[in-house]
Amino acid sequence: MAENLKDCSVPCKMFWEELETLCRRERLHCKELGVSRTNINDYEVEFLCDYKKNKEEEFYLVKWRGFPESDNSWEPKRNLKCPKLMKQFHLDLDKELRRHNRRCTPKKLDKEVSSFLTQKAKLRQTLQRWESHLNQTRNHPGRIFVINEVDFEGPPKHFTYINNYKVGQGIVLDEMAVGCECKNCLEEPVNGCCPGASLHRMAYNDRGQVRIRAGQPIYECNSQCSCGPNCPNRVVQKGIQFDLCIFKTENGRGWGVRTLQHIKKNTFVMEYVGEIITTDEAERRGHVYDRQGSTYLFDLDYVEDVYTVDAAHQGNISHFVNHSVLFESLRSSSAPDTLLTPFLPQCNPNLQVFNVFIDNIDERLPRIALFSTRAIRAGEELTFDYKMQIDPVDTESTKMDSSFSLAGLPTSPKKRIRVECRCGSDSCRKYLF
Repeated sequence: MAENLKDCSVPCKMFWEELETLCRRERLHCKELGVSRTNINDYEVEFLCDYKKNKEEEFYLVKWRGFPESDNSWEPKRNLKCPKLMKQFHLDLDKELRRHNRRCTPKKLDKEVSSFLTQKAKLRQTLQRWESHLNQTRNHPGRIFVINEVDFEGPPKHFTYINNYKVGQGIVLDEMAVGCECKNCLEEPVNGCCPGASLHRMAYNDRGQVRIRAGQPIYECNSQCSCGPNCPNRVVQKGIQFDLCIFKTENGRGWGVRTLQHIKKNTFVMEYVGEIITTDEAERRGHVYDRQGSTYLFDLDYVEDVYTVDAAHQGNISHFVNHSVLFESLRSSSAPDTLLTPFLPQCNPNLQVFNVFIDNIDERLPRIALFSTRAIRAGEELTFDYKMQIDPVDTESTKMDSSFSLAGLPTSPKKRIRVECRCGSDSCRKYLF
């Protein structure tokens, strides 16, 4: 019977740290938790909660890993071997003291300040666990980092990270595609390769950058093709290649995403992934999301408005990408602990939507890929326009469920509440849609 339960899972009633605490308290050994006979009495600093000093030396209130907070103890600085935790503690302390217009570190911290530092340390741990979960779940090379230096909001509730479309109730995906017989798809395409089979041109150059106009479809090579995994016509299917950071914005826009690496113009960045639902279901959910002041619905209306992608509760990192706000960078970095300070927001997206077909050639179900519209420096926030504007001559486009004002196109029958834009720019158009 056990072999039939390997895909079964049940919710855990305790965090790993709580289980470790219980094991140590009951003198139990657990390989998965790292509690063994040799280290059951070891003490490891989990985080620092408080600080005080006298004429002779400095002391820190220590939360010990694997032990309850009732076992916290004051320890002299000379006994502690945790320089990174100490550095982070003082960074948080200095920031909080500045917020209270205090320059010097007092001999003893106020309860309000020590409480703030404890909450901050606990939040950082929570986000690190979420970050670890995201990186264990992702199937792409690009790593995901998470940071919140604004408030105490933790990971979003009721959100599941997925890598590919999830099919909603009543929808069946018939993934059928015809493969090419090319040996060199870019230099010697046979009958136009996969794009040619659908009467379209090759979308990429030899560096994997998109070279067709926004609104035109991309047909990549697929699992039926003779070419190998290094074929230049396999870009989106390779997934996110850049290290990205989910961060909390400072102006009330919730979470956002910034790149930690330089991205060249016309480069694939990420897919918009979520649950595929019918337009009728999207209409029902849309009114709920409008009342919440957010939208995660993306109409798959390349040829026919039948399906919609909903990334509200199931999605990838694109779930956290904001409305078109461009940030300039003060300095460059590739590490999340020295992230760049943004400024000068503008309604100006740096990502553009393209319809992509790979194993599925059903034109009602394209994959939604986001490519860079320009070079994006490390530290810039990634954004795309909820009111995507493309060449109105080419109406073969996928757009957000609220982009109904393209020149020459009829307005959508879907009525939506206007949602205010908070990018803060003088040139802001004031509403997302």
